[in-house]
Amino acid sequence: MDARAKLGLVIFDCDGVLVDSEPLSLACLTAGLNRIGVAIDFATVRARFTGTSMVSIMAHIARDYGVTAPPGFVEAVKAETLALFDAELTAMRGVTEAVAALGLPVCVASSSDPVRLRHSLSLTGLLPLFDDCVFSSAQVARGKPFPDLFLFAADRMGAAPAACLVIEDSVPGVTAARSAGMRVAGFTGGGHWDHDPAGADLVRAGAGRIFSEFSDLAAVIAEA
Repeated sequence: MDARAKLGLVIFDCDGVLVDSEPLSLACLTAGLNRIGVAIDFATVRARFTGTSMVSIMAHIARDYGVTAPPGFVEAVKAETLALFDAELTAMRGVTEAVAALGLPVCVASSSDPVRLRHSLSLTGLLPLFDDCVFSSAQVARGKPFPDLFLFAADRMGAAPAACLVIEDSVPGVTAARSAGMRVAGFTGGGHWDHDPAGADLVRAGAGRIFSEFSDLAAVIAEA
């Protein structure tokens, strides 16, 4: 990757970056898995599944725990998660002002399914910032940590991978961005990062600058 390429697109993950959803969704997932007999706690769910699609999560559960989810399980967890979002979901502090002030093309590329993704952005008032430039892992063959979603988003936005900066909060997301040949900054301002605000896991995965406040986004862009 040519790090000197002029920055032409900023790609934001959604959950844990734009909206503080991960503590809510991971809690719902943990409770759901416990109900079907998977002996797993919140910390393990957070470490293994943050930034991962439900398809990948359920494949992992079947392979490593020997539990096949009953019919309707995924839909039930999604419904419970959306209901909790309606009650408690918030945008990250300062994100609206920071994104609006960028002066660069922006888009969203998320592991969430399209319904949850647009629901989250609409609920928090962020959707207008991105127009229709919102992309889901449901649109590609392989989700994060594979690069497919980020490459798809860049192609749809008319940007070369080397001209893209990805803002990510998860190891699978950082890995995907690096595999796509993109620059990546790690965001640790979400509630699920209270265990490691320095983002050591993100740095090991290949993130450059680590930041936890959107008031620092302009500086992150300037250094990209």
